[in-house]
Amino acid sequence: MEEMSNSLPFDSLHNPSIERYRQIYKESIENPEKFWDEHAWILNWYKKWDKVLDDSNAPFYRWFINGKLNISYNAVDRHVNNFRRNKAAFIYTNERGEEKIVTYHGLYKRVNSFAQALKDMGIKKGDTIAIYLPMIIEAPVAMLAAARIGAAFTLVFSGFGAEALAERINDSGAKLIVTADGGYRRGKIIQLKEIVDKALEYTSNVETVIVVKHTNTDVNMVEGRDYWYHHITGENIYVEPEPMDSNDPLFILYTSGTTGKPKGIVHSTGGYAVWVSSTLKWAFDPQETDRWWCAADIGWITGHSYIVFAPLILGLTSILYEGSFDYPFPDQIWRIIELYGVNILYTSPTAIRMLMKYGDIYPKKHDLSSLRILGTVGEPINPAAWEWYYKNVGNSRCPIVDTYWQTETGGFIISPQLGIANWPLKPGSATYPHPGIEPVIIKENGEIAKVGEKGYLFIKKPWPGLMLTVNKDPNRYVSTYFSKVKGYYFTGDYAIMDNDGYFWLLGRADEVLKVSGHRIGTIEVEDALLSTELVSEAGVFGKPHQVKGESIVAFVVPKSGIQREGLEERLKQMVREKFGPIIVPDEIHVVEMLPKTRSGKIMRRVIKAVYLDQLPGDLTTLESEASVSEIRDAVEKFRNEIKQ
Repeated sequence: MEEMSNSLPFDSLHNPSIERYRQIYKESIENPEKFWDEHAWILNWYKKWDKVLDDSNAPFYRWFINGKLNISYNAVDRHVNNFRRNKAAFIYTNERGEEKIVTYHGLYKRVNSFAQALKDMGIKKGDTIAIYLPMIIEAPVAMLAAARIGAAFTLVFSGFGAEALAERINDSGAKLIVTADGGYRRGKIIQLKEIVDKALEYTSNVETVIVVKHTNTDVNMVEGRDYWYHHITGENIYVEPEPMDSNDPLFILYTSGTTGKPKGIVHSTGGYAVWVSSTLKWAFDPQETDRWWCAADIGWITGHSYIVFAPLILGLTSILYEGSFDYPFPDQIWRIIELYGVNILYTSPTAIRMLMKYGDIYPKKHDLSSLRILGTVGEPINPAAWEWYYKNVGNSRCPIVDTYWQTETGGFIISPQLGIANWPLKPGSATYPHPGIEPVIIKENGEIAKVGEKGYLFIKKPWPGLMLTVNKDPNRYVSTYFSKVKGYYFTGDYAIMDNDGYFWLLGRADEVLKVSGHRIGTIEVEDALLSTELVSEAGVFGKPHQVKGESIVAFVVPKSGIQREGLEERLKQMVREKFGPIIVPDEIHVVEMLPKTRSGKIMRRVIKAVYLDQLPGDLTTLESEASVSEIRDAVEKFRNEIKQ
């Protein structure tokens, strides 16, 4: 095992000077092989690579050629051998108030025990397993155990139903699935084992089901196929980590599939591990004593990268929470921060807007002074939510690290980087690219956008965290990500760069309205509505219009205490005064809740489909069916008023 030095290569980079960032960034772009040859030592390697980057088969880039490592060793073993042995790796809690603290030594024991159980079940290097678990300790244990023996995994978000689960099992070729009897969500038990049983009616490759007893729900256990987790684990055993090639697949993670068949994004072992651990260090500057809370779900890339792999590689203590942020009471998230002394909170703008609707009273009820840094993920954060987060949660003293990235990028690609330098933050801007990322904004006509001009965001060069391919579909990988501008990675997002070189993300390019010849992002209209400080959430879409092409329709959730009567006209007037008439929605509908996924993203396509009397499509990730009824009732009321 080739050890890294005691001082990580970028520890010395911490300097408040923006010039220092520019120097580091320039080095990473002009001489990437030298840069990554140095920075890959954030990990321990069994064998050093022969070459940093192989681009001979572009766009199928490969990093750290012939380098050998094991990510499970890097996440667990190396900490057990030093002072972190008795440090908490995870502090688990749930909405019922239960808690469990697992040290690095305890995690090490659990991972080894389950790795042996997988081997006993016939799983070997090159196989794939599926994981369908709630936010419990056994989820990262299963991920690390699979990686330890060289098996890839596909972790499926526990909010998906049987059909979506079966589709992912079939595409990944998983031979074994790890699940639980159930999971907790807003006071209810989600019957996970029941969903797995139904999903397996549509699959043929799963031979073994391992079930964690979590909720003590009665479940059907099929003899010879189903095994209780606690029956096959618990022995004090050591499993030698399998030396893996840097470009061996680590996991397959499926995109949501809102348009077409879900894509199985395949990530590597070496490049991915280097990227996520480096970017967490750069962006958030975590300290040894910090308690880190990435308040996402492990079922998404945010959870893979920044709940499991990066924090464990860096030896951090993470909060692992099962439940909703506003259940059983609206101050649940603030209670947890106070109770566990959270230092860094990383959550989504949607969650922030949801919490905003309860008002300022709840965060003020709790001691949030432990917070040092705040972060956002998942979508662009509108300035109104940024300001609320900064003032009411961070007490106007915690910098906000607004991160831009995707499932496909592996980790952050544009964000503030407190571990390298401090620069002024602008509410709503993800600021500057990370080392190794060279963004370019290109207009529809193929010209490079000037400062202040909107266009598609591309990345010029590969970086270590870039996915390997789309599972079983290399042609889709090329056509989706590298065909719009040859050789450039296409993000699918609109962006603008301002005079200071800051990047502003404007949402998906397919969520753009064409109104009277103007191209307007739905996020722009939503930001305008939220800036009035009368509403906490907004969902915007375009409907066909004979004259304008499209007209703007908005559904909004008012803030607590805001008078609903006449709110639509007040909003229109305020938006018109601040942003001009082109941004003003033609229709504004006031509702109590918007359709959202269980990870907190507003489902605009569902709102639009219900409004247009179309089928809403896949609802397996829908948080609440009542939200769809809310939209339907509002539309029916509107149409009845028109008739009258």
